[in-house]
Amino acid sequence: MDITEFFQQSAGKWVSQRTSHHPAFKQPEGGRSDFYIEVLSSDDPAVVQLCQEHGVDAMLAVCGVRTRWDGVMEQNKGKRAGTALLVAIADSAQPNQGKLLRPKSEAAPMVTGRYVMGDDDALTLVGESETLYSEERLWFASPNLRLRTSTIKQSDGFSTASFCSEIRMGGAPAQ
Repeated sequence: MDITEFFQQSAGKWVSQRTSHHPAFKQPEGGRSDFYIEVLSSDDPAVVQLCQEHGVDAMLAVCGVRTRWDGVMEQNKGKRAGTALLVAIADSAQPNQGKLLRPKSEAAPMVTGRYVMGDDDALTLVGESETLYSEERLWFASPNLRLRTSTIKQSDGFSTASFCSEIRMGGAPAQ
């Protein structure tokens, strides 16, 4: 499986159950969210524009993905909602890995990341900035069940580890 196939298999509406562990707080936190994944072709205007913002030739884009989510965490009852756009740029020497572009913003100083599509069909996403390191691993247990682990480490020593189970609720048909 390559990153385009992974994103295509991810398309649709999902519900996510999340458990996060914050070692500083010594207790886990649960949460739930609904999220939607839309795969964008490499010539989609949003993909082309994001490539231009990063000074990357849009012809190098493999695909893009637009996500939106709406959820709550147990400790913080306020809703968490947002959107994200990612564009995959494959490494010409190693096509199973490459860069991930995201829009620049004050809230998201980490505007590029990298991905690796493993031989086990698991996708690993890594993002780094001066103050943050994040790593996510996503894989399919079945066509309608996706699993995700993530770790986030901040320069001040704060860290979080999370596990999510994500169930497809609609959109792309099960295979």
